[in-house]
Amino acid sequence: MTFSGTQDKCNACDKTVHFIDLLTADSIPYHKSCFRCSHCKGTLSMCSYSSMDGVLYCKTHFEQLFKETGTFKKNFPSGTKANSEQAKIPSKLSSVFCGTQDKCTACKKTVYPLEKMTMEGECYHRTCFKCAHGGCLLTNASYASHNGILYCQNHFWQLFKKSGSYDNLLKPASAAAENTVESEVAVAEPAKEDPETEEAAKEEEEEASPEQVAEAVVEDQEHS
Repeated sequence: MTFSGTQDKCNACDKTVHFIDLLTADSIPYHKSCFRCSHCKGTLSMCSYSSMDGVLYCKTHFEQLFKETGTFKKNFPSGTKANSEQAKIPSKLSSVFCGTQDKCTACKKTVYPLEKMTMEGECYHRTCFKCAHGGCLLTNASYASHNGILYCQNHFWQLFKKSGSYDNLLKPASAAAENTVESEVAVAEPAKEDPETEEAAKEEEEEASPEQVAEAVVEDQEHS
């Protein structure tokens, strides 16, 4: 039994790959025996490999190498094919596992791509994307916002309907409660008379002449 020739070349060893020994990953042909992690040389399968620019890794080393260094410089000897590819890799993945300039709108701390979500042009940690009133986590289908403040749709409409305007949305629930208590206290307290008015009335009574007092007594007797 013979096998006809093929034009496919193994991406790892650059030798011809016959159909019976062909394995294709990301549309790239390999010998089954060449389909190995470039770091630990362990044999890979279709469900256990990761790749970047044609360089193969087991999932463990793929995550470990990039999270720790963001580069391959200390992991590959010079003169190998992987070494020629390493210059391309940091530019694509360094932003995933290394520092980033994005800051969370809610907590003002750095947001890494693995935990980042963007809404209306603003960046958030997934755990910071929550309702300012109830604290429940939000999704892009369940949130509402006003002046940069996030709400779940239930609390957004609840607060809006209470006041008929957006003013109440900008106040925390505690502040709104304090305002209500203050207004009730103000209504309950009786109005206090001006001390100056009371003092003036007393002075008028004291300054009344004996004749005025006598006339007042006579008038009272006539009416009685």
